[in-house]
Amino acid sequence: MAIAVPHPLGLTHKQLFWVLHLGGWLAYVGLGSLSTLAYGKPGGYAMVYLATGATGAATTLGLRYLLRACRGRPPALQLAVMVLPILASSALMERAGRHLKLQFCPDCQPENALMVFAYALGNIYVVLAWVGLYLGITYYRKSQDETRRALAARTMAHQAQLKMLRYQLNPHFLFNTLNAISTLVLDRDNATANRMVQSLSAFLRHSLDSDPMQRVTLRQELDALTLYLDIEKVRFAERLRVETAIEEDCWRALLPSLLLQPLVENAIKYAVARQIEGGLLRIQAHRDGDHLIVTVTDDGPGCMALEGDTLPAGNGVGLRNTRERLQVLYGDAGSLCARNLVRGLQIRLQLPYETSTSAAERRPGRDDAR
Repeated sequence: MAIAVPHPLGLTHKQLFWVLHLGGWLAYVGLGSLSTLAYGKPGGYAMVYLATGATGAATTLGLRYLLRACRGRPPALQLAVMVLPILASSALMERAGRHLKLQFCPDCQPENALMVFAYALGNIYVVLAWVGLYLGITYYRKSQDETRRALAARTMAHQAQLKMLRYQLNPHFLFNTLNAISTLVLDRDNATANRMVQSLSAFLRHSLDSDPMQRVTLRQELDALTLYLDIEKVRFAERLRVETAIEEDCWRALLPSLLLQPLVENAIKYAVARQIEGGLLRIQAHRDGDHLIVTVTDDGPGCMALEGDTLPAGNGVGLRNTRERLQVLYGDAGSLCARNLVRGLQIRLQLPYETSTSAAERRPGRDDAR
């Protein structure tokens, strides 16, 4: 998987290498020239550092290709391969500057092989510093690339998980709806059957066309929920009663699309369908500081398996689906709790209060603080 991430200065990795490589050797020549002035040497002595630096810039390019060829090999093997080239690079630098140096210092001519070797090692610290910086920057860049790939993979995994959770449709809902349509057709209530088919079609089209990664406003969520309730109202008629109580500043709050549908479906299945007289479904939303609180309440028999205010781990596909979506999207900032009332069950959702404006302000690229 290739991930193209531009450098903060707008440079590619290759361009950045040349800037650092040439800039480093020019700094070496510049510092040498300053030391010439500081020690009162003739101005032409700076040519010694120029020749040495130019040779170092050329020979370390060869070291670069060797280091790239050894990349991924065991450290001991890399060290064995690089020892002689590093020594040779240092010796070539000394040799390039020696001819010019002898014009100013005739006594600097090496008298024996040992002195030649000592002079050859005179620049090894510069070469080693270049190799160390090259390896350090290379491994840092590799580490950053791996981190970016890991983050991209994690993001893709989260997106896949969210899409899977979002596209889950309760087979009971589809079975019951199609069965109700079949019953209406057999009873020759074609008008009602047609209305139910149209409602089902509208709901499925909305649920499949909407982007599972896209958040919607609470108003849009309730509009989508109305498509689902239109289907259920055909089935239950007057037995299904729905009330809403939404605070004014909650209408524009953002939440994952079709987050409430599984909760409403669960309430209809366990509270409305099981009572001869039907039941009441109440959807409420209010703001609590930086959080949006949404509750779905029914007047059914409640949940006997409830443990404290949290549903058991295996309780309800719809509730588990909703809880997992909140966990993936918001982490600890999102939660789903449940509690039995004197009559009925209440599901309480808590998630960060965000609007389209606040979400855009926190989007990467719009705010350096993130």
